[in-house]
Amino acid sequence: MKIERPKYIEQLMNARENGLVKIVTGIRRCGKSYLLSTLFDDELKNNGVDERNIMFINMESIKSRKYRDPELLFDAIESFCKSSNAMHYVIIDEVQMVEDFTELLNSLLHISNLDVYVTGSNSRFLSTDIATEFRGRSYEIHLLPLSFAEYLSVTAGNLDEAWDYYKQYGGLPALVTMNSEERETYLKQLSTTVYLRDIVERYNVENTAELRELMRVLASSVGSLTNATNLANTFKNKKKLSLSDNTIGKYIKYLEESFLIEKSVRYDIRGKQYIGAQSKYYFQDIGIRNALLSFRQSDDGHVMENIVYNELRSRGYSVDVGNVIIRPQGEPRQTLEVNFVANKGGLRYYIQSAYKMLTDEKMAQEKRSLLHIHDSFKKVVLTMGYQSLRHDENGIVTMGLYQFLSDTNSLEH
Repeated sequence: MKIERPKYIEQLMNARENGLVKIVTGIRRCGKSYLLSTLFDDELKNNGVDERNIMFINMESIKSRKYRDPELLFDAIESFCKSSNAMHYVIIDEVQMVEDFTELLNSLLHISNLDVYVTGSNSRFLSTDIATEFRGRSYEIHLLPLSFAEYLSVTAGNLDEAWDYYKQYGGLPALVTMNSEERETYLKQLSTTVYLRDIVERYNVENTAELRELMRVLASSVGSLTNATNLANTFKNKKKLSLSDNTIGKYIKYLEESFLIEKSVRYDIRGKQYIGAQSKYYFQDIGIRNALLSFRQSDDGHVMENIVYNELRSRGYSVDVGNVIIRPQGEPRQTLEVNFVANKGGLRYYIQSAYKMLTDEKMAQEKRSLLHIHDSFKKVVLTMGYQSLRHDENGIVTMGLYQFLSDTNSLEH
């Protein structure tokens, strides 16, 4: 089954032959290899590139093991480019497996008729040392698992059926053709073997059981504010395990660098400053989150919140947790939360994710924080199902989740 990823192909084509190394990052199995080896390859050919001028090297293949030596790989690519004066395109999958890969990539930039594309499953590309060494020479495209709209493009079911699938299994492309039992097995194996093993091997983690348990705790607390100290207390009081704040902080960093989770920090909307005490963590794929919990903890409201976060990130927004501090007369100071403050360029949206608003009281509760924001940016409440846009007397927009997810321009309407 061919799954189109037009947004990412557009980014790749816009960056074509720009003199930089194009780096496609993302969680394992999110479709990086397919994006470059199939979709981008087809796009190049459709734009007149001779297939003889395209080289794909999978560094995880035993056939490419020798090319983990950077000198052998450079010689092979240099020889490939000498076949003609035409522009040549080289795609290196999982380039972090090449020794001294930054030196290799720097050297490849000096071949005038070469355009380089690489993939990687961790943010070692973006670490401080490499960013300094490679500054101004690379262009990153971060690939997420399938969005809800991308999944809809390959399913024959209705919106409710599509949502039931997506909230349970997420967006890893390989799952689309599997049955329910196969999907659960696949996701459990990925979460407990591939992803965990990657982190253990990459960072030489000795306490594998504690790392696995931390992943489960974070999966269980999606949508809740926390920090290393809170998590250390959870391990001590509930799990009867002793992990220091520093160790938990390191493990969380490893999970972030492997693109399994992302941190959303608190932002004081009125004070216009970040509040560093606690943050929320969201999984880049909700199916992996569910697999860590053996598909036993549905928690529809927080699952919806995680998916909305991922959708905003896929649209290019930076996303914070909003706080609005109010001081009702004669009452103690109160802090109200806005689930998401989404920023991109000059755009900003304040968004509440409300699974169900069955009563007027619930609706008023969800809108309360938004009513205390006195600027001109759009304020949106997302609720389960498909609903047409509604504007209330205060200018707050209520939108159905399906409309939001299936239309990438929904916030602009």
